[in-house]
Amino acid sequence: MKFNTKAIHGGQDNTDPAYGSVMPPIYQTSTYSQTTPGGHKGYEYSRSANPTRTALEKSIASIENGEYGLAFGSGLAAIDAVMKLFKPGDEIVSTNDLYGGSYRLFTKIFENMGLKFHFIGMQDAADIEKYINENTKLLWVETPTNPMMNIIDIKACSKIAKKHDILLAVDNTFATPYLQQPLDLGADIVMHSATKYLGGHSDVVMGSLVVKDKELSEKLYFIQNASGAVCGPQDSFLVLRGIKTLHLRMQRHCENGEAIAKYLKGHPKVGKVYWPGFEDHPNHEIAKSQMSGFGGMISFTTKEGTLESAVSVVEKLHVFTLAESLGGVESLAGHPASMTHASIPKEEREKTGVVDSLIRLSVGVEDEEDLINDLKKALG
Repeated sequence: MKFNTKAIHGGQDNTDPAYGSVMPPIYQTSTYSQTTPGGHKGYEYSRSANPTRTALEKSIASIENGEYGLAFGSGLAAIDAVMKLFKPGDEIVSTNDLYGGSYRLFTKIFENMGLKFHFIGMQDAADIEKYINENTKLLWVETPTNPMMNIIDIKACSKIAKKHDILLAVDNTFATPYLQQPLDLGADIVMHSATKYLGGHSDVVMGSLVVKDKELSEKLYFIQNASGAVCGPQDSFLVLRGIKTLHLRMQRHCENGEAIAKYLKGHPKVGKVYWPGFEDHPNHEIAKSQMSGFGGMISFTTKEGTLESAVSVVEKLHVFTLAESLGGVESLAGHPASMTHASIPKEEREKTGVVDSLIRLSVGVEDEEDLINDLKKALG
């Protein structure tokens, strides 16, 4: 079954036994009747499992070419579950350019619990091994990274992980399984903020994990159930509905993203433009080899290079909405230094390029001409 078909039918059983419903029903229930103690139809309490959530988890596993999917109340809840696989003294090697919420979770929560993190540039995979020792248990990768759009070689990371018998987890939120499938490239865990492209309509908050290994899935399911950071049936239904149009939306995100990136690159008031589709983008060839397109996420700096110039641009946008998040049908603009990455200390974020003049765009599915005209007016 090819991707476009999987997005609609993957992992689904479209034979609702009650009324033949084409879409899985929303099972808005916390508990389930039993004929005798322990005698139930596969569901006993909705923290442990819910039929609507199960349908979503099977769908996400299918489009990622995985075997087991798990859905959580947010992307950070999904990451939290992965970190709970480890114990005090274990070490994690993470990319240094990553979502600010991930950085906050790692440094403010799990470092206090005894985990040790190394935040490094992973654009050259050869640099990773010097940070691996007998305590290392995980490589945490974002690619493309948030917000600098750095590309990390997943296959190369997988070889390193297997050589040292450690896990490789990939945050695939920016690329989505439509453009990139990390499990096929050797990753052990794929994570999504399903709030973004999978949901696709900025109306739900959710996270997910996908794995192929049964033992690993059982460990993560135990954590999911024991910790209880699950999503509800209504939210599960919304993301499942979103996945059914993922392939259609991603096509337009990619088309509009390319047009906007090229427009910005030629604008006299724009400094640097970060988009992996450019031939001069670092690791562009790796992006070509592991992605089927370059997506709708773009970051750029103003030529003036000041906080004031960046704020001026985002405040003048009209079609682009100034807001947190990304991946919805509507175009969004953000200022990472004061929004998504504000939890990262200034000196640390600036080392990776997250300067005060940086603007991040999530290019939506509106008309390309309207988006360009909006940027033209804002830039002046």
